[in-house]
Formats: sequence, structure tokens, C-alpha cells
Amino acid sequence: MTKKIKITIVGASGRMGQMLARAVEESQDLEIAGLVEIEGHPLIGELANKKISGLKTALEFSDDIYSVLSVSDAVIDFTNPATSVKIAKLAAKYNVVDVIGTTGFSQLHLKEIATAANSTTIIRSGNMSLGLNVLTGLAKKVSEALDVDFDAEIIEMHHGKKVDAPSGTALMLGEAVAIGREKKLDDLKEKPRDGIIGPRKKGKIGFSVIRGGDIVGNHSVMFAGMGEQIILQHNATDRMIFARGAVKAAKWGMTAGKGEYSMLDVLNL
Repeated sequence: MTKKIKITIVGASGRMGQMLARAVEESQDLEIAGLVEIEGHPLIGELANKKISGLKTALEFSDDIYSVLSVSDAVIDFTNPATSVKIAKLAAKYNVVDVIGTTGFSQLHLKEIATAANSTTIIRSGNMSLGLNVLTGLAKKVSEALDVDFDAEIIEMHHGKKVDAPSGTALMLGEAVAIGREKKLDDLKEKPRDGIIGPRKKGKIGFSVIRGGDIVGNHSVMFAGMGEQIILQHNATDRMIFARGAVKAAKWGMTAGKGEYSMLDVLNL
């Protein structure tokens, strides 16, 4: 019998954590090694299958990340930047694959994650959806083919409770367009528009942000030229796509070398 890959989920009681737990259970070659929450969380010691609808695994929520990682092959983390940096360092210490779906990192955070990746395999992406990452690859290809006479705009829509803007996914798409133009996003990103701002500057990448209701995530990349537009679009209707993508990344990471990767690497894009 083939040995199953043991996965730890950080932030396991949250909405994304619960979906990750179910996604791991869906896979016949994976098993949950641990369901981790912050110290002092009210669910510590409680059986997860009593709290997570549809979950079969009779594991308790734990705050002992050290013991759990010591028996894990991979960890999946959709939490917050500070926690994700801590988990990346621990993943390096325990030599486990680290899949990071967190967004909102500072440059300092990213440097710390890159350092941890020298000692283990880290897959980090602003969006774990397989379809969205295909869109990212397409955006880069279209950007390579067009000149700066085509204005690039990233349009993103999310639920009203989302706290960051533009979203990590939108920035990922903007980065792909910038790479296609052989530039850095920081050099091309247009500031938020408000008031009398004058005409659009050629070559800049704009971001249009919409927040409302329960929108899971809609992203479009528009290249607008004179007399024509190219629009690439991806609409998410179920958050389980992010969990299943993260699980795919964890499996892929088991055979990858040390270093930092993205979902584009997982999909060979």
C-alpha cells in the first residue's frame, strides 16, 4: 500500500481552513496530520469532525505546531503575513513542503520567505485556482504580443468583507502583464484614480476594484487599443477551487527541489 502524504492545515477552523481539510480528505493519497489554530483558540482540544461539516477525520484542533510539523510531509497555510512567515521558517526547520495561499506580504516578509525557501520547498501564490493561473499565463503571453499602445487594466471583484485592495490575485495578474512587457510591476502600476487626474499615461497598468455582496472572485485582464479590446476573464463561484489547487500544489511539491515556486510552476506554465 502506498504511503499517504501527511498534510498539516494552519488556521484550520476558519472558512478556508475547513475547505482545505475537506479537500485533503477528498484525495485518496493524502491524509490530515494536524489541524492547527493559534494558542488560546476556543476550539483547541475539540474534535474537528464535530465542528467541520462533512469532515470524517477525528482529530483534535491543536496549537502545538512543532509536534504536528514533526510528523508532516507538507503544510498548507492561508492565514496572515506574519503567521505565514513564521510557518515558512518552521517548514524550513522541519523540512516540510510549505504551500502558502496568504496575500498582503510586505517586501520584508517576502525576503524572509525567500530565505526559508533555501532550506525547503515553498509554493506561494496569490490565487491557488488552476483556472486563474491559466489566465495568468495567458495574460503574460498577450502582453508579450502587444505593444504599449494597448492599455492594460486589471478589473477585480470580491465580496464586501475583503480588506485588501487590489487583491493579491489582481497584483499577480498585473505582475504577469508587466513581465510580458519586460518591466517590473512597481514601475508600471497606476495609482488609484480619484478626481481630475488627467489622461492615462501610456504603458501604465491600471487596477479597477469592486467590492460587494458575496462575490467569491471575478478577475479580468483587458488590453484596450484603438478600435479593439482583448478581455481575458475568470470567474470563481466556489471557494473549494482554491483548496483543491493548494492540495495539487502540495502533491507537486513532494517531488520538487528546494526553492520558492508558484502555481505557474505547478501547472508547467
